[in-house]
Amino acid sequence: MQDYRSVADAVAEEIRTGTLRPGDRLPPQREFAQRYGIANSTATRVYRELARRGLTVGEVGRGTFVRAASPLSAPALTEPAGSRIDLELNYPVLPEQAALLADGLDGLLRPDVLEHALGPTGAAGPPAVRESAADLLARGGWRPDPGRVLFAGNGRQAISAAVTALVPPGARLGVEELTYPVIKAIAGRLGITLVPLAMDADGLIPQAVEEAHRDGPLSAVYVQPTLHNPLSLTMPRERAERLADVLLRREIPAIEDTIWAFLHDELPPLAALAPERTVLVDSLSKRIAPGLTLGFLVTPAAVAGDIAAALRSGGCSPMRFALEAASRWQRDGIVKRLVQAKQREAAVRQEIAARQLGGFTVRSDPRSYHCWWQLPRPWRADTFVAAAARHGIGVAPAAAFTVGRNHAPNAVRLGLATPRADVLSQALATLAGLARSGPDDLVTD
Repeated sequence: MQDYRSVADAVAEEIRTGTLRPGDRLPPQREFAQRYGIANSTATRVYRELARRGLTVGEVGRGTFVRAASPLSAPALTEPAGSRIDLELNYPVLPEQAALLADGLDGLLRPDVLEHALGPTGAAGPPAVRESAADLLARGGWRPDPGRVLFAGNGRQAISAAVTALVPPGARLGVEELTYPVIKAIAGRLGITLVPLAMDADGLIPQAVEEAHRDGPLSAVYVQPTLHNPLSLTMPRERAERLADVLLRREIPAIEDTIWAFLHDELPPLAALAPERTVLVDSLSKRIAPGLTLGFLVTPAAVAGDIAAALRSGGCSPMRFALEAASRWQRDGIVKRLVQAKQREAAVRQEIAARQLGGFTVRSDPRSYHCWWQLPRPWRADTFVAAAARHGIGVAPAAAFTVGRNHAPNAVRLGLATPRADVLSQALATLAGLARSGPDDLVTD
């Protein structure tokens, strides 16, 4: 009789060579035992051994499946999701970037310079750092006035401070009908009502802003005009000009989130079209690294004091070390090199997604690190997310991005940035197989 380890080795070899692919289901143990001429109890030990090696995952009521990829030796992120392959959090990290960033810190690590960099600072930061920040944020022929730049500990804090300064408790904040989930949490904490605003293929519809404002005054509008999360839409220049006109005529402030705009830097921001009405927010986490957080705000003069006060009262002041490091990386051209490399990598990952999800209804942009997948019937988003999780893959359901009582689309957002490219390809292939199988195929003996 064969030893269970030798049978497990044979199955492991089939997985290694691709005979058994990620997402493939192993036969029921009784059938497996007959195929290999072993006892049922030996088959049970084989399945336990494969799971122990991290090659398979067992799902109650469904069976045993080949995992989507080899286990990671350590979490890739400081805030990992429960799933082993994370397509929820979305942080682009390049293999070569740590060495590149280290080279730019030599001067900062001299004891006298480091002592200065570890001191306290305020939301305005030093003048030289504001100049560097203005260079970093410049795009599409626009460069902000360095005197209008403020800093926060991270991008989320920058958004929170802008909302706090512009929208009183109980007031109304207009947002795209699918929006960044953090804004929902901020609104709940501050007691603010979110008003969903209609969108089309060009992004936020300006007329929707006017109609919502007539129904009840909007204190501000939060908008992502460039590489919108989750839809990857970019607002064309003509649409942005129409939106700017509405903001100016109706005297509605806008909070423009440009966190992903470094990937699509040909167009000027909304802040260039309505500077007196727009607070632009950005951060370093996507552009440079998730472990180095720093938020930016470009503020109209009329609200700069209120936003600075919100940053101070909320404990959102930046770390001076992060300010100095970012300033040096910008001055030395390291930020530009990273941005160009990440732009190229985004295109590679979109090609992987197009290859593995071909034939499905997927909305994205070649420059984006995420895509929006309209699931085929009869799948529901919640069921698909649960099924993906059982395969060790985390995806974000449409409900996470949906505002108010609007019906959530039957879709999921896939973050393409976090896994290695080969792991991403395997995970997307598994998800594609899952989508093609249909939920009725998940029932087992």
